[in-house]
Amino acid sequence: MSEIYGSATNSLNVGSLSSRATAPKRPMDADAVRTAYRRWAGLYDFGFGLISGQARRSAVAAVNAAPGTKVLEVGVGTGLALPLYAPDKQVTGIDLSAAMLRQARARAADLNLPNIEALLEMDAQATSFEAGQFDIAVAMFVASVVPNPQALVAELKRVVRPGGTILFVNHFAAERGPVWWVERAMAPASALLGWHPDFHLNHMFSAAELKTASISAMRPMGLFRLVRLQN
Repeated sequence: MSEIYGSATNSLNVGSLSSRATAPKRPMDADAVRTAYRRWAGLYDFGFGLISGQARRSAVAAVNAAPGTKVLEVGVGTGLALPLYAPDKQVTGIDLSAAMLRQARARAADLNLPNIEALLEMDAQATSFEAGQFDIAVAMFVASVVPNPQALVAELKRVVRPGGTILFVNHFAAERGPVWWVERAMAPASALLGWHPDFHLNHMFSAAELKTASISAMRPMGLFRLVRLQN
């Protein structure tokens, strides 16, 4: 994947992440997420959509390279990733925001994307899918949005078949330095933003998961990281 840079951090020092990585003090809730993304739906593609474009393309490239055809995209949003999937990938997308999903459905229809099987309003922490239904799951830019990120990881492990691929793309907070202070200062605005600026890797993953995960920094400027788990 040409747009991913930096080396995989399988040797990540998990202990170093815990020194300052206290859990966010203002957990997101479903109503706050819906309200925030209803507010941002009309501006998403031209704001965050542009900033996250390179990371999104790299994440879908990872999906396209992974074995299997049945794909779950968590946090499909306005559907910016939908045209990027290979034709042989059969994609189901879910999102908590009805306003975002309306745009995603319109995009899929306008672009005539036959491999988009369904776009559903659903809580990613407790889906209605069968166990092992998907070969691949990808959650882009939602880890710091869901109220319980550990429940999201557990649910994706449930719905992805054994040996399948689980990918997370998200901004994870810095461990130290000026950026860390900025993220902490922004934390009280989480409900307005619709995401947690002070969200760390170990808020979501166990030490065992981090030990076996492949973690790569992504452009622009390492703002996002790609975490790959083998189920």
